[in-house]
Amino acid sequence: MVIEAAARLLRERGFEGTGVADIMEAAGLTHGGFYRNFTSKDDLATLATGRAASTMKAALIDGLAQLPDEPFRALVEHYMSHNHRENPGSGCILPALAADAARSDSPALRAIFTAVVQDYLDQLTALASTMPEGLGKRHPGAILSEMVGAVILSRVVANDEMANLLLDAVVTDIAGAPKRPAG
Repeated sequence: MVIEAAARLLRERGFEGTGVADIMEAAGLTHGGFYRNFTSKDDLATLATGRAASTMKAALIDGLAQLPDEPFRALVEHYMSHNHRENPGSGCILPALAADAARSDSPALRAIFTAVVQDYLDQLTALASTMPEGLGKRHPGAILSEMVGAVILSRVVANDEMANLLLDAVVTDIAGAPKRPAG
């Protein structure tokens, strides 16, 4: 319960913007119980980040199974969706926490991010054969970087139309013209 609450809050507010008291309150527990279960906030952040990564990976695999005809497009459109943009607490850790993790000196935390990046690279490589003709064979690292960057930018702009344009431009660039309504 505490790890799930932390996973959501950390993705919504970042490592520095989330206190132990906030996490414990969200879990329906008192602040005093924290140190009976965790050695530090960093310990919890690492566990919560790992849980968030596992949850997102399972959701992605499930989503791809639901759309077997165009798995590459399904992955791109899922990642670039309005829902992912508007709900960082249930989304991928990369656009939500990568900047925070880059400032961390925790090898365990960096290992989680490395594994998530590798999982996405492996998934994109596996789906490369389903890429639409005419889009060329792009490096999975470039695709992932473009998707993560666009989600970050779409979250920071104060204009929904611009945010949607950013997401849709990436879908078009990576997977061809969107087959979903804009926004």
